[in-house]
Amino acid sequence: MSKRKIALVTGGSRGLGRNMAVKLANKGFDIVITYNSNESAAQETLGQIQEQGGRGIALKLDTTAIASFPTFREQLQERLKQTWEVEKIDYLINNAGFGLNASIAETSEEDFDALVNVHFKGVYFLTQGLLDTLNDEGGIVNISSGLARFSFPGYAAYACMKGAIEVFTRYLAKELGARKIRANTVAPGAIYTDFNKERFDQAQGVVDYISSLTALGRVGESDDIGSIVAFLCTNDAYWVNGERIEASGGMLL
Repeated sequence: MSKRKIALVTGGSRGLGRNMAVKLANKGFDIVITYNSNESAAQETLGQIQEQGGRGIALKLDTTAIASFPTFREQLQERLKQTWEVEKIDYLINNAGFGLNASIAETSEEDFDALVNVHFKGVYFLTQGLLDTLNDEGGIVNISSGLARFSFPGYAAYACMKGAIEVFTRYLAKELGARKIRANTVAPGAIYTDFNKERFDQAQGVVDYISSLTALGRVGESDDIGSIVAFLCTNDAYWVNGERIEASGGMLL
């Protein structure tokens, strides 16, 4: 039986999710990651987790397929028993998602619904479905965005979903407090990762502009976020609950 805490990171096969998983392993956690389609990337993440001394498993999950969540929960419990001889995780990190750059006038209903399903509805009902698979005195970390505080044209729909997640997180903290389960939100600023790498690479001016708006003078990197998520899953953060922690290097102060 594992004596290490176990954290589940959705969308943990690449980008910020991979960094979160590796940073958690470095803190002494064992890891469950989910991936949507890129199994090879998930295996690469598992290799990095092992390099940090952790054990990890990868499960396929489409966070838009709400009807599949009960089956996912059963698969998760089965793999937990097989791998660690336990039935529950200790921390849930809701990270999976995608971006959309479209003005309010240009946002289609299809795009809007896709954002809702991944960034809000999926997070809400996956969390709901895993509440009985989450140990007391554990925690939940939801990923928001600096765009829920400051505004750039083209991100209205995406930012609205993240605003909803921040409200949801506060309610989780309130309702799960009796179980000593903490819930917090991490809101990254502009991060140079595969989430938006193509756009950044195509327009160097964007990187320079964002850097000029940031007190620390640069665009964020994955390491800037993964470490904060890992911290929130440790006992050092036991009194942090219901909070929104923006990690943007001081954008638009």
